[in-house]
Amino acid sequence: MRTISPIACRMMHCTSLAGTPIKRKGLVIIFSLCITVFAQAQKKNNADTVQYLTIDQCILYAMEHQPGVMQSVIDIDIARKTNAINISGWLPQVNLTGNLIHYDELPTSFSLNSLNPEGPLIKGHPGVTNTVIPQLSLTQTIFNPDVYYAAKSAHLLVQQAQQSNDSAKINLIAAVSKSFYGLLLTLEQMRVLRDDTARLGRNLSDTYHQYLGGIVDKTDYKEATISLNNSKALLRQSRENVRPQYAVLKQLLGFPPEKEFSVSFDTIQMMKQINIDTTQVLQYEKRIEFQGLQTAKALQEQNVKYYQSQYLPTLSAFYNYYYEYESNSASTLFTQAYPYSYVGASVNIPLFTGFRRQESIQRAKMQVKLMDWAETGLKSRIYSEYTSAMANYKSNLYDFTVLKENVAMAKDVYGVVTLQYKQGVVAYLNVITAESNLISSEMSYLNALFQVLQSKVDLEKAMGITSIKR
Repeated sequence: MRTISPIACRMMHCTSLAGTPIKRKGLVIIFSLCITVFAQAQKKNNADTVQYLTIDQCILYAMEHQPGVMQSVIDIDIARKTNAINISGWLPQVNLTGNLIHYDELPTSFSLNSLNPEGPLIKGHPGVTNTVIPQLSLTQTIFNPDVYYAAKSAHLLVQQAQQSNDSAKINLIAAVSKSFYGLLLTLEQMRVLRDDTARLGRNLSDTYHQYLGGIVDKTDYKEATISLNNSKALLRQSRENVRPQYAVLKQLLGFPPEKEFSVSFDTIQMMKQINIDTTQVLQYEKRIEFQGLQTAKALQEQNVKYYQSQYLPTLSAFYNYYYEYESNSASTLFTQAYPYSYVGASVNIPLFTGFRRQESIQRAKMQVKLMDWAETGLKSRIYSEYTSAMANYKSNLYDFTVLKENVAMAKDVYGVVTLQYKQGVVAYLNVITAESNLISSEMSYLNALFQVLQSKVDLEKAMGITSIKR
């Protein structure tokens, strides 16, 4: 295990990403990245306890642990519960209420005198002092525009929440994939730089001994030292870049910061994933943003129908049952009950609402037109994203194809020039140039390799063909 302070990076290479050895079949590169903050923690984490995750496993882990995705999953359940609340008005509504009335002084009433109808009215205080009336009421909605709209829109609200969840997953897949590839790029650059540092170290040793033997002058030794120091600086910079990239990937996965995992990748599978069918026709309806806009538009159209239905009456049936207790004495209040009940129907017809309904309908129709223009703008944006992503992918794929050959040639040139220098045929400047070309070719090839993978992710997202792993 090769330790990089403060990051421990264990790499088991069966083949190299740079040069022609990639063509070998069945070879797998495993990049192992482990944070070692304390020496004691590093000793406890051996090969048997390290968790290795491929890119697909990273995505699946993120689907189950990333907070943003988990929130969108809960939003789906919230939408279903909201629908259940909104359409609960179709079910019978049963209530139990009660009133307790005590008269300090009974109300006054006037009645005709049966003995003298033409005479003055007789004043009296009829009634009882104490009254308790428990009431059981049942109401059944027969038709209500509000409840009807809630029932018609219920599936659209759930669909909207599900599309929001799909959108979060698609964005997460793209972000995790690009972060994963970015981390692999840095790790592979570190491997190349370590090899470069090792070569330059050997060159420095050879040059030093040649200098002591009087074969070369002091400038060759100093130039070798400068090249080695530059390579060490680049290697140190790459090592430092690993920590934040690893932290970003952890954040995207929802992985606990205090725990560790390693990333692995199959080289053969990676090479197979580079290509994509660029002849596919862009279909706007495959984009989750377009689907979400269509759902929002359908909801707005339902809103128009809702306001149009506001002229319809609200109709309901009801049943009330009273179990009345009456007595002038509190001690005998519950000795005798006088129950009664009735059933009926209620209708409410809106005749004039101050033009509220008409204005609401017009406003809802205008909001539908806004959705139409939003669809036009979204199509334009999708096409722009698709065109840009396609151009980047094709450009990066071409660079990858061209630069792949440069690595093999640069290695051959470096080997020949190094041998010529040792034989005293060429100056050390030629070795420096060949070494610089080799490291530049390897770095350019690696950048092209992972850029084409990342640009493919962007192209799949732009085309709406990103596979959502549920």
